[in-house]
Amino acid sequence: MEIERKFLVQACPDDLARRPSVFLRQGYLAAGPGGEVRLRDSGRVCVLTVKGGVGLARAEHEVAISRTQFDELWPATEGRRIEKRRYSIKAGAHTYHLDLYAGGLAGLMTVEVEFRTIDDALAFVRPPWFGCEVTKDERYRNSVLALRGSPCGDNAR
Repeated sequence: MEIERKFLVQACPDDLARRPSVFLRQGYLAAGPGGEVRLRDSGRVCVLTVKGGVGLARAEHEVAISRTQFDELWPATEGRRIEKRRYSIKAGAHTYHLDLYAGGLAGLMTVEVEFRTIDDALAFVRPPWFGCEVTKDERYRNSVLALRGSPCGDNAR
């Protein structure tokens, strides 16, 4: 089970260049209201992920796959892909995953925070640099971004 809240970002932290990051390519083999099947390449590891449900808590299953398997499946994601640079920012008990999107989603910035329990998620107080919460806004799910692009067409935050 994945328990996660997602926010738009008003402004990135000043020390972002010092933070660890990885460039991610994601493509969707299937995406719909009930769930999604995603391929992700982080440059080091390739993963096949199945997610189900919507909102704060979702079922999630990940399986590492070989580069050969990834390369075989990747063409099936044509037209349903995103690219982003993900920064990992440690903050107390949490790690913030700040995503700066590339390509057709350039300018869009989101941050995700994962939690151990729903109570922890509900008690979380976001820092000032986080913008409005979009956890329950389906337009900001990565699968929807891959299919439809920016919700506002101008990557408004």
